Amino acid sequence: MTAPATKAMGGIAAAAVALGVTQLLAAFVGPQADARTAVGSAVIDLTPGPAKEWAIQTFGTADKLFLALAVLVVIAAVAAATAALETRRVPVGSIAIVAAGVAGCAAVLSRAGATLVDVVPTVVGTACGVAVLRLLLSGRFTDAPPAGDSGPDPGRRLSLVTLGFLGVGALTGVGGAVLGRLSTSVSGDRNAFALPKVDVAAPPVPPTVQPQGVALPSFVTSNADFYRIDTALAVPQLSRENWQLRIHGMVDREITYSFADLEQFEVIEKLVTLTCVSNPVGGDLVGNAAWTGYRVRDLLAPAGIHRDADMVLSMSIDGFTAGTPVDAFTDDRGSLLAVGMNGEPLPTNHGYPARLVVPGLYGYVSATKWVVDLEVTRFDRAEAYWTRLGWSARGPIKTESRIDVPRSGQDVARGPVTFGGVAWAQDRGVRAVEVRIDGPDGEGDWQQADLGASYSNDTWRLWSYRWDATQTGLHTITVRATDNTGAVQTEDIADPVPDGATGWHSVGFAVV
Repeated sequence: MTAPATKAMGGIAAAAVALGVTQLLAAFVGPQADARTAVGSAVIDLTPGPAKEWAIQTFGTADKLFLALAVLVVIAAVAAATAALETRRVPVGSIAIVAAGVAGCAAVLSRAGATLVDVVPTVVGTACGVAVLRLLLSGRFTDAPPAGDSGPDPGRRLSLVTLGFLGVGALTGVGGAVLGRLSTSVSGDRNAFALPKVDVAAPPVPPTVQPQGVALPSFVTSNADFYRIDTALAVPQLSRENWQLRIHGMVDREITYSFADLEQFEVIEKLVTLTCVSNPVGGDLVGNAAWTGYRVRDLLAPAGIHRDADMVLSMSIDGFTAGTPVDAFTDDRGSLLAVGMNGEPLPTNHGYPARLVVPGLYGYVSATKWVVDLEVTRFDRAEAYWTRLGWSARGPIKTESRIDVPRSGQDVARGPVTFGGVAWAQDRGVRAVEVRIDGPDGEGDWQQADLGASYSNDTWRLWSYRWDATQTGLHTITVRATDNTGAVQTEDIADPVPDGATGWHSVGFAVV
């Protein structure tokens, strides 16, 4: 009789084999057959908005890693629990594996462009998982050995076989993931792409944008350090040859651009600060980069937008959608279909080969990566991905500021010290930043901070503040910004949902 704990381990091993075989075979069928990504994407789509926001706030840019690990933990737990109940008459564990396989097939078929062939790896993997579970729980490895057999005792023999199947599952899974990535990667296509010659270059960045004497973020955020928040569990791999941009809906004529067709348009370089709506007060989901691309209004103009259209629903190759006001694409803010970032082709995880960059709007309503479709429509006719989950339909970026120095809980030596941070109010620009330092004796007065040079209304502004740390003890520094319309950053505290966090950023530190 197999012990429940041993059965549970057998269930985990069977699940590992099922997942590993599925992953390996999917590498030969195609990316649409990747059940792991399909299930993960389905989980993302079915997760309520508040739960998604919690994951972003808790794990930041590691939210997808957390989801992948959480799915594996859940699968292992279910496999162990159901296998422990497995009997010959009531094969609970086997039924659970089959049910998981059916769910995997459904997730695969729900992906755009999937066919019945794409479920073959999942079907085969499921069959292998059931076969392994039945084999491990058959008693074959726990029967008494023949007389004179000096091999491992039955319990140890079963444990070794179980570990062997766990290893097979892990190896096939990792091998399948590596093969799948190699077979679909567009890194070669990206490396062969030379950015088009810029017709309208961004003004040079003066060194005075960067305050001296304080370690602040670079005015231009490197590609490696730029935040990434999106719904793509696996980064889409789309080559320039296969990329197309369809413009349709409330237009006089439908247009589809190939990548080569973009050569007819003027190439623009523009520095724009992007901000995620999930950025908490004082958060780092904001970055500034130089973008190279084409004015979206130039691409839309030949289509002829209807007068009563007020929204463009952009869609990514993976099905994500964002609803952007038509005015944001057609006014003089210079929204871009970007193909370059900081002087090189877009990184794949930032939208290669093309993405949208819209100054003044949070990314959830504007910054669609791997964009392939623009439907001209109305806000009262269509809803975008995040809007359906409770976020505001329009997402203008709010005036915000952040303290980067000092860090929370930092010890500051007595004497002159320079603090600093960043402030942003895209499409309006930052006019002033004020700092207040509270100490053991009470609340201080608001003081003007020194500002780095203003580059443009579309980029953030760095600030610094010199202070004489004369009084030891605990202190709190608070910051607020004023934009170029004269509006002062609100003190009112609001969560990121539904249209961006608000409040003043404060940091506690100690003078020692």
